Amino acid sequence: MQLTASVLDMNWEDVETRLERFVRDYVRKSKSKGIVIGLSGGIDSAVIAGLCSRAIGSGRIRGLMLPEQETKTGPDIKHGKLVAEKFHFRTEITDITPVLDALYNSFPGFDPSNRLCKANVKARTRMIYLYYYANKHGFLVGGSSDKSETMMGYFTKWGDVAADIYPIMDLFKTQVRMLATHIGVPKTIVEKPSTPALWPGQLAESELGIKYEELDLVLYGLEHFMTTEEIAHQMDKSESVVRRIKERWLAAEHKRRMLLTAKLEYRTVGTDFRLPRDPT
Repeated sequence: MQLTASVLDMNWEDVETRLERFVRDYVRKSKSKGIVIGLSGGIDSAVIAGLCSRAIGSGRIRGLMLPEQETKTGPDIKHGKLVAEKFHFRTEITDITPVLDALYNSFPGFDPSNRLCKANVKARTRMIYLYYYANKHGFLVGGSSDKSETMMGYFTKWGDVAADIYPIMDLFKTQVRMLATHIGVPKTIVEKPSTPALWPGQLAESELGIKYEELDLVLYGLEHFMTTEEIAHQMDKSESVVRRIKERWLAAEHKRRMLLTAKLEYRTVGTDFRLPRDPT
């Protein structure tokens, strides 16, 4: 296997058809009235908004924009509106700053300098708004997580990854960009640097330490059982870089298995209860 950009290319017409059928079938089976999407102005939410609009009709799609004081930018709101205009669905804008401030002030010993903890509160607060809207209107929450970020654990557990349906979770970020071009997402959004927008100036590639074009090929190689040495050699990268990506992918497994529990062997009433014997 040669790790070049061509391995990520697909028949985008076929991909679009399959994903729209997936969305349409799931909405029908769940008897939902529509889908609500957290519209960030970024590439992932733009793509699922476009796919869902085409799948079930733009009248059944709502885009929620949830700015807050620390990361609110004019371009993000402008881009969200641009996507809504392109795919003809309605949007609502709610500033969540007052709720975030109330939460911060209510936490015992809240430390504003702990950027990660504060960012996770933001992501989970956005989720609460989306699910309130979904519950109120009989909608599903559409998740915009892609494969690159899901494999790397680059998301907030019970936050931005919390949703009912994930149309693009089997597409790497570079593939999402290709699909975006295919379905007509505005070019300015396709080329926009990715960010979770949890603190000012945050950029996904800076935090991941590698460009998506390279990361996606490394992940593709790992997913197809290539060794770190083979991947590093083909991509002319240090093996330590590839190993770091692999270790992060494996270490994030707990974030992808959200309902993991121990399976107990129950006996009927009146008999002894014993746990299965540990083979070790």
